[in-house]
Amino acid sequence: MKRKQIIEIFILIGLAYIYLMFGNGVVSLTNPDEVFYTQTAKEMIQNKTWMTPYLFGSPQFEKPIFLYWVMRISIGIFGDTSFAARFSPALFAILGAIAVYFLTLIGFKNERKAFVTGLMLISSGFYIGLSRSVFTDMIFSVLILFALLSFYWGYTYPARKGPGIMLFFVTSALATLTKGPLGLIIPLSIVAVFLFVKKDLKFIFCKYSIWGLLLFLAVALPWYLLMEIKYGSTFNREFFYNDHFVRIIKAEHIENDKWYFYPFTMFGTVFPWSLYTLIGLFFLFKHIKRHANNFSIFLAIWISVVLFIFQFAHSKLTSYIFPLYPALIILAGDYIYSSISGQNKGKLFYFVSLIMAIAILLFPLALIAVIPKLSVYLSSKTPVYALALSLFISGAFSLIFVLRRKFLSFVLVLVSLLLIVLFGASLLNNDIEPFVSSKQASEYLMKNYPVNSPIICSKFYARGVRYYTNNEIVVVDIPGTNYFSPHPVLFLNTHQKVRDFMSKYSVNYGILKKGNVRDFESLTAGHYKFEVLKQIGNEYVVRISSL
Repeated sequence: MKRKQIIEIFILIGLAYIYLMFGNGVVSLTNPDEVFYTQTAKEMIQNKTWMTPYLFGSPQFEKPIFLYWVMRISIGIFGDTSFAARFSPALFAILGAIAVYFLTLIGFKNERKAFVTGLMLISSGFYIGLSRSVFTDMIFSVLILFALLSFYWGYTYPARKGPGIMLFFVTSALATLTKGPLGLIIPLSIVAVFLFVKKDLKFIFCKYSIWGLLLFLAVALPWYLLMEIKYGSTFNREFFYNDHFVRIIKAEHIENDKWYFYPFTMFGTVFPWSLYTLIGLFFLFKHIKRHANNFSIFLAIWISVVLFIFQFAHSKLTSYIFPLYPALIILAGDYIYSSISGQNKGKLFYFVSLIMAIAILLFPLALIAVIPKLSVYLSSKTPVYALALSLFISGAFSLIFVLRRKFLSFVLVLVSLLLIVLFGASLLNNDIEPFVSSKQASEYLMKNYPVNSPIICSKFYARGVRYYTNNEIVVVDIPGTNYFSPHPVLFLNTHQKVRDFMSKYSVNYGILKKGNVRDFESLTAGHYKFEVLKQIGNEYVVRISSL
């Protein structure tokens, strides 16, 4: 490796740490998913197991085991903290930036383009968001990225064919242990279609693939076999049927079940590189028709296959198509670097950059306009005005740089844009936390009142209350449906079920949303004393006592 490449990688790692990991522990774990995954790792530690995920005291199989393994390790190192929980996604996000650097370098043979693309990845909106959240998607997608990098490395350099293929299968196995069979289906489908298009399927039919497949089975299969042996139909019903098959035929989030959901969100999530990504994708398919090169074909197939796999499933979330994110950023990086280096001469890049500069300049005005509506959530408006001023200054510099055609400086402003937003958001942490986390409400209840019964929780807060109180809970949602993956907790979705439960205890405590507070006020009238003890954010700490 060249000295220049080593320097670029270390710079990229340092910047990636700032964008993706620094300050990850400031805000407490949020509802409903971060506490779900962290509670599972926490209960695995309590049950002294590395193999069976637990939630609310019972085995749960919504996701495979790899995320919980890495979370157990990070919690063991850093303690039971929000930073420890978010450490693994952030670490994999940093590794993903390095992988994109090397994949771009292999594909385009241009170190500067690879470095610019890495900078664009770590400064894009959704990538930052998932790196700072406890989800499976970042780890899963980075493992798929490493699988595709391994394959393309072996395909491009014949002397590396063996290690490339075997690393492909090992990283696919880890992805399979992170989110299920798609960990192999996605990268293998991309590789198979690519080799078919290149009329080079013989590349994969070799002894290295046999060894690779054996490695895949050795890494991925034991955990699945163990769960099958220990839990049988329970594991199959929840993991394969409910969390895979049902999500194909039934929408978990009905409002997302639209044909245009993925195409629109695909470009929105790469902000501030959205317009450049759209143009890069257009030129990609345009250039393939004229003079296709291997890397362009590979990127086009990568994006197309991921979209095809997820498009027809009724359960849609933006994070599902996150595995195509690196390919989109590479396209945008190629287009931007080629434009600022003079390889793509024309007015289009200037015009798009001008639109972006004007948008950045106008955004602070929109932010100031909504401050009155946000004032109920803010202890002080000063941080918002400071953020608006910082963005306005960035927009002014952006416009000046574009008008003077100093595009490299303009791109660096775009790279810094979300770092400014992150800093501004950090000034609002104390205001934001009560609205995203159940920590303060839970701690207030447990410190000030003798809770001797299960805590009644609104559905959205239940996981957080369990995590922060370590107390038994019951879930209320009137009328409502159970979780998409049912939890082993009592679920109260009718007035009669609520009355039956409250009759068991002389005093009940709850952490409820406003709608549930109104429900309880009406159904307790004349029979119980209902008190709102404190409102913290959108959560109401309540006490219900027998008359």
